[in-house]
Amino acid sequence: MNSSDFFLYIDPGTGSMLFSILIGAAATLFFLFKALIIKIKILISGKKGAIQTDSSYSDYAIYNEGKQYFNVFYPILDEFEKRKIPLTYLTSVKDDPAKDKAYQFVKIQYIGEGNAAFAKLNLLSAGILLMTTPSLNVYQLKRSKNVKHYSHILHATSDATMYKLFGLDFFDSVLLTGDYQKKDIRFLEEKRGIKQKTLVTVGCTYLDSLKQKIDSIPQKENKNFTVLISPSWGKSSLLYKYGESLIKPLSETSWTIIIRPHPQSKKSEPEVIEKLTKEFACKPNIKWDYENDNIYSLKEADIMISDFSGIIYDFMFLCDKPVLYVNAELDLTPYDAWDIDGGKSIWQFKTLKETAIELKSEDFTNIKDIITNASKNPELQQKRLEAKKQAWMFQGRAQENVADFMIETLS
Repeated sequence: MNSSDFFLYIDPGTGSMLFSILIGAAATLFFLFKALIIKIKILISGKKGAIQTDSSYSDYAIYNEGKQYFNVFYPILDEFEKRKIPLTYLTSVKDDPAKDKAYQFVKIQYIGEGNAAFAKLNLLSAGILLMTTPSLNVYQLKRSKNVKHYSHILHATSDATMYKLFGLDFFDSVLLTGDYQKKDIRFLEEKRGIKQKTLVTVGCTYLDSLKQKIDSIPQKENKNFTVLISPSWGKSSLLYKYGESLIKPLSETSWTIIIRPHPQSKKSEPEVIEKLTKEFACKPNIKWDYENDNIYSLKEADIMISDFSGIIYDFMFLCDKPVLYVNAELDLTPYDAWDIDGGKSIWQFKTLKETAIELKSEDFTNIKDIITNASKNPELQQKRLEAKKQAWMFQGRAQENVADFMIETLS
């Protein structure tokens, strides 16, 4: 994971939407047909009380759509295991790290990816289902009539409105990382005339788990000053728009430069990464990081350069180090945030201006001096601490709060 492009979530309908919906519909019909056959067989046999679909009933269920979200869920799995409460963990990750844990009360089920997973989830039987996946009842992922309560857990400390349109509208509850996220959700509910969801601030399981990991990494001695370039992806992203002109002046310094592209960049824009890799292959101070876990680069870096990626706040809150950002003029029209002042007043953009330094393309030639000055700014450090208190509440207690909420909701 670039621990997150938490500002940009690519929902299931992006891309070849019509083709994907057709496949999803076909898969859903297939599983509905299977369920009908099972019901007919049971009715014929007279065992009316034993009707089941592909997934048996579970009081508590969690769905994980990708490996990058494991840090969100494993603390919750551990908490249910600790309390000896059965929980079903549905995953679209074949090599999900949860399989390496000796769980007795957590039942792990691989349900496939994409449309195959959605088809099974659409027929799920559960008391409460927790997920990071947005756009419930918008595209292929539908509400199952056999699930009593759908809960969305935020996987970053950024705004809850930076999902694609209607990303959270059809959930029964949303679990927040900070109280500030409630205001915009309530605004959208009133504006759209939809039922109010239960909003509960629980903290951030993702950052809690990363903090434990990053604290366990020993600090390197006599380390060279290190700059981390960790952008989002797409045509508005840092590497896509300014890759060569940004990297070149940095490559001419004596600093170590770590470039960590967003995981989606390798899939959606491989030609950009390939071109930059070849161009700076002869520079020994340039390192490329494609590891699943970003904490090693975060730990090593002294300063970060990014755009609108959610990893900015991971770096600020976990490492308390300065950030430079390039304003890429992100088009917010496809996002929920657009319905709130065109996205101009949302917390993360306002906070970014207060806690980080904007870097313009004309500043690239003078970037060494800018970075040196940014590293010595105590005012920015104070602003980072204030933002951390707002966005990452109940530090270290999120997994307990989530488990309490799930149990209380169902009971």
